[in-house]
Amino acid sequence: MITEQIDIPSGSNSAAYRLTLHRFGHRGARPAIYIQASLHADEIPGMICVAALRRALVAREAAGDIRGEIILVPVANPIGLAQNVLGNPIGRFDLTDGGNFNRDFPALGDALREAAGERLGRDAAANVAMVRDSLARLLDEHRATTPSEHLKKALVGLALPCDLVLDLHCDAEASMHLYTHSASVATFSTLAARLGCMAFLIAENSGGDPFDEAISRPWAELAAARPDMPIPFACQSTTVELRGQNDVSDDLAQRDATAILGFLQDVGAVSGPAQPLPAPLCEPTPLAGSLPIIAPMGGILTYRREVGQQVAGGEVLAEITDPITGEATDIVSPCNGMFFARTALRFVAPGRRLGKVAGLNPLRSGTLLSP
Repeated sequence: MITEQIDIPSGSNSAAYRLTLHRFGHRGARPAIYIQASLHADEIPGMICVAALRRALVAREAAGDIRGEIILVPVANPIGLAQNVLGNPIGRFDLTDGGNFNRDFPALGDALREAAGERLGRDAAANVAMVRDSLARLLDEHRATTPSEHLKKALVGLALPCDLVLDLHCDAEASMHLYTHSASVATFSTLAARLGCMAFLIAENSGGDPFDEAISRPWAELAAARPDMPIPFACQSTTVELRGQNDVSDDLAQRDATAILGFLQDVGAVSGPAQPLPAPLCEPTPLAGSLPIIAPMGGILTYRREVGQQVAGGEVLAEITDPITGEATDIVSPCNGMFFARTALRFVAPGRRLGKVAGLNPLRSGTLLSP
């Protein structure tokens, strides 16, 4: 294992944030895998999972079992990790401007299509090399001013050269689930099965330019724009939601690290005896069919169903009780599907997102992710 550090400007001449990464295997070897944790810095399950995975990879490297290159970033957001308000960590949003740390990553797709132009040819491997070089140059030219912009540029720079990218997050209260590009279903189906995902959400463009799409979408968009040329999907990514924010334990971390290690073996990055592949617990469904449940009024929130349960449209999932009058209002599921995530709050304001149900059919468009 080789540990490296990247300084991220803080906006002050006397200070900088520091991004730490661990490299395993052989630099430049394929497949190259990039795994980062806690881009939303108050989401801890990814951090403890990467700690367990690092221990496993240290042992595998000592045994000579690393076949590709694996990059681990245990704390992807040192800026957010340093944010604390009255004893409460604030890691989802940048307190300097309110921006979501997992939105507004460099969107290089349009510039890539222009840069690729006539350089594309009939040799798929040559096209992959050319696209990687073009993306590296375009990112180098991308202007970063604020600390969070510098951080985002650094993270994209680490991930772009890789074949597969795993971005480890969690929800407030949730069952295991993941998001990926519609063309990446086959690539990440074994990961979803090994992790025990209860929802497998797919989209071509979810809106907002999150990290995973900044890495993969330029490839998919270029291939769609130039169907006359062989352009492999050479950098695919997924956002993995490791249950809820309070699901932090050594047992869960070890279980998740073992599942990811099994996936690394599936794709040939790590050698060793094959691990049995569990049966999948869900089928891929469109992110556009994942409907948010919105509070129609404020009050005390009590749930009637647990995450990880199949629900029917119109079924009561929760109640909101007016603390003054005692009157309760039923909150129902907007569709048939998997109730896979919900808020951790128990007193809510009107308009608050209370949870999400993954339906089978697309029912909305535009920006599909939560704020």
